[in-house]
Amino acid sequence: MFDIVSELTAWKADAKPFALATVVDVAGSAPRLPGAALAVNADGEAVGSISGGCVEGAVYELCREALETGTPVLRRFGYSDEDAFAVGLTCGGVIDVFVHPEPAADTALRSIADRRPVAVARVVAGPAHRVGATLVVHGPDEALGGLGGTPAFESAVRRETAAMLDTGRCGRVTYDSDGRPCATGPDTATVFVEAYTPPPRMIVFGAVDFASAVVKVGKFLGYAVTVCDAREVFATRRRFPDADHVVVDWPHRHLDAIEVDGRTVLCVLTHDAKFDIPLLERALRLPVAYVGAMGSRRTHESRLAKLREVGLTDAELARLRAPIGLDLGARTPEETAIAVAAEIIAHRRGGSGVPLSVTRGPIHHDGRGSIPPSITPDAPALRAPKGHHAA
Repeated sequence: MFDIVSELTAWKADAKPFALATVVDVAGSAPRLPGAALAVNADGEAVGSISGGCVEGAVYELCREALETGTPVLRRFGYSDEDAFAVGLTCGGVIDVFVHPEPAADTALRSIADRRPVAVARVVAGPAHRVGATLVVHGPDEALGGLGGTPAFESAVRRETAAMLDTGRCGRVTYDSDGRPCATGPDTATVFVEAYTPPPRMIVFGAVDFASAVVKVGKFLGYAVTVCDAREVFATRRRFPDADHVVVDWPHRHLDAIEVDGRTVLCVLTHDAKFDIPLLERALRLPVAYVGAMGSRRTHESRLAKLREVGLTDAELARLRAPIGLDLGARTPEETAIAVAAEIIAHRRGGSGVPLSVTRGPIHHDGRGSIPPSITPDAPALRAPKGHHAA
């Protein structure tokens, strides 16, 4: 659906009914992945593709039927050994296609147009009266619609959908009425989740040696990474081939010119007060996910004094992660980048940063806060770091 959002939005605006066919599962050498979609409106217009042509005609007719009957259907297409000309996949794979009329996903379409993360969860198999029910999720605590299940079922699907949204994944999940996964029974329902998650942004300020390694690990974590430095000789595409963008500008001026959101990560590696202070004065007042700054402890104390002089409050200064990164004893740029990435992950997921071997409770966190897991009574004391890898 998300690949053809502009066409669907236009049809909605023109009040044209349409049916949507979505690949919800694949096996073997299927031509398209789950989430591939074909839509057909009441005028017979079609957009998108679910198989690269193999079964497009049959799915087109299913969409027309769904528009007439208002009934959703889950259909499997595969290769027929008995009849090579039968409607099926010549590549030998198998795909499950869910077809449903005029999906109630207006809020999802608007979110995609606004580049807001959104996931659509839809019942594709289970009790007949629930097939086609839709849930639109914007985050752990923001959802619209429902899937017609018990509170336990709805809660389980919402949690899983929010987790899939966070990573931009799509796929099928199956729960029973008690919210147990992969169960079977008369009340069991299978839900297909399709998540649209624009990559979060990482802005690396300071085209220094450490920046190249931070860019690489940022890309590995799925961020769209920008490097910004006022010094043209350092901020070059040749030095940062992995970055999505390389910007020559004063850091604070670039920050003023761009849009940030609650997933944006800012890594300040300039290590120079004339760059750091005006940049951090702005950054610590923005609703971003993370602000970290490189430097020794002495540099950081001096930086805090200067930031207080320009009016930042203690609450605003408390958002600054400096010296940047977790205490891994890192020395090289690559090791430092891992330490920075570890802190970003821990901050994002609500992890404590201590070894799992001395904690108890859940290994995975829901990312709703920085509440560390409890530490076992016989765990060794955690020493405060004496220095920092980025000094």
